[in-house]
Amino acid sequence: MKNVSMLIGGQAVAAPSTFPVINPATGEAFAQVAAGNASHVDAAVAAARKAFPAWSRTADSERKAMLHGLGAALEAHMPELMELVTLETGKPLNGLNGVGAGMEVGGSIAWTHVTADLELPVEVLQDNAEARVEVHRKPLGVVGSITPWNWPLMIAIWHVIPALRAGNTVVIKPSELTPVATARFVELANAILPPGVLNLVTGAAGSDVGPSMASHPGIDKIVFTGSTITGKKIMASAAGNLKRLTLELGGNDAGIVLPDVDPKAVAAKLFGVTFHNNGQTCACLKRLYVHESIYEELCAELAKIAQATVVGDGLQPETQLGPVQNAMQLEKVEAIAADARARGGRFLCGGKRRPGPGYFYEPTIVADLAEGSRLVDEEPFGPILPIIKYADIDEVIARANNSPNGLGGSIWSSDPARAAALGLRLECGTVWINEHGAVQPDAPFGGVKQSGIGVEFGQHGLVEYTSIQTLKIMKA
Repeated sequence: MKNVSMLIGGQAVAAPSTFPVINPATGEAFAQVAAGNASHVDAAVAAARKAFPAWSRTADSERKAMLHGLGAALEAHMPELMELVTLETGKPLNGLNGVGAGMEVGGSIAWTHVTADLELPVEVLQDNAEARVEVHRKPLGVVGSITPWNWPLMIAIWHVIPALRAGNTVVIKPSELTPVATARFVELANAILPPGVLNLVTGAAGSDVGPSMASHPGIDKIVFTGSTITGKKIMASAAGNLKRLTLELGGNDAGIVLPDVDPKAVAAKLFGVTFHNNGQTCACLKRLYVHESIYEELCAELAKIAQATVVGDGLQPETQLGPVQNAMQLEKVEAIAADARARGGRFLCGGKRRPGPGYFYEPTIVADLAEGSRLVDEEPFGPILPIIKYADIDEVIARANNSPNGLGGSIWSSDPARAAALGLRLECGTVWINEHGAVQPDAPFGGVKQSGIGVEFGQHGLVEYTSIQTLKIMKA
């Protein structure tokens, strides 16, 4: 049994009690984690505030070098981190189309190095005989990071590295379902960073750790990835000291397949962008609209792929899809599937939980549903896809946009130029053409409507960890 402590001010910190972390492939605990509380948040914020003045004044080249060192440390410990990710998430080591724990750790390494090389240059607005006007980007102070269970290490990197690059210090709270790989990352980072620059507080389900961070007067910004419901609670709590916010919230991404697509040629790609990580990705394709002329053929192709997909323990190299990450999420998928049956959904494959230990659910394709069913209207966050028939392009774009969410969307066509023009009509933060969910460290990513506030990645994401200070120097 692995034991995990908190890390505050560069020191391991225990708690009076612990909570278990479950391996979703077995349903059994593999780790015990310190159950922190609001007093530990106070201590972590105090450590971060103490470290901030020196860290924010550290030479830019030195901060950059330390972050590259952190990327190198992640790479040196890649096999260990991959195993921890698989044990706590169920994500396969390799995964469907290579989207697994290896990709999560490899992506974390790449994001660290790319973000370390980003710059915040001084912008000169005026420089004449009268005055010089400069715009400087300054760190905010202490950043609070609250991460989800679906990509725990990767999203921790997405939150932490730009915050540190901009000169902030950080307190991170990982999901109680998947804190182990993140704790190891923070431990590795603390061998490189000065004490107090990056602090870890872990809390059990229902603890006051997250709410305490959201309302804490010593935290200047919260970056949160997770559900829209929780994001709204954080936003309300953050009003006390007008915290800056970056919220990446729920998505129910629509993909629209035009009639000029060859179903056999596109089916494998569509299946991959929908089902990798068991559909437990905010920017997975979750509603597939297919033109009536190719509807039945594409339905059949997708069902054939689903039936051939290898589901099992993620530690086995041949596994493509692992279990759903937790029992509560599995129950939600089952409830959404039951609603689909009650509304006349045609189950082409799957549709049930696998017997035996663990939280396994068969890859499921459901045809003949429409808006009004839970599977179409809600984000299932599991291995189940509705395929929805349409006839008119203007109508289907309106249907795709008729959602409170607006994270991502895609158009699939043999005519990329036409697809791009249609894609610009989708109400979402990112549109992909003949692709879905492919994010990269230099392109901004974020949602509109109730899918979030702000963006992450690249220069656009980095500046969200800063405030603007205008400097005017009179020359007369």
